[in-house]
Amino acid sequence: MSAAKIRKGDTVVVLSGKDKGKTGEVVRSIPKDMKVVVSGVNVHARHRKASQTNPQGGIERKEAPMHVSNVAIADPKTGKPTRVRFDTNKDGKKVRIAAKSGELING
Repeated sequence: MSAAKIRKGDTVVVLSGKDKGKTGEVVRSIPKDMKVVVSGVNVHARHRKASQTNPQGGIERKEAPMHVSNVAIADPKTGKPTRVRFDTNKDGKKVRIAAKSGELING
């Protein structure tokens, strides 16, 4: 099993699509489908009919999963998109490093 380049809790920048340039936090990662759910990005509206569980009904907005290739980790130093490199730290633990700045990514 390889280490994940993008994980839950990471700050990412959207690279393509209607929300290009937006930044958000990864709420959920779906490695099997290679998708991520980012807060405030790729929001879809669903019209719900009034029911017993939801007596009001109305428009329900929620973030939809998007392909992992459409997002990149935000550099901890600049906030711009960067690729992820892997390295080992002093304890021999595998850590993620921002390719642009060489900065450690929350680990």
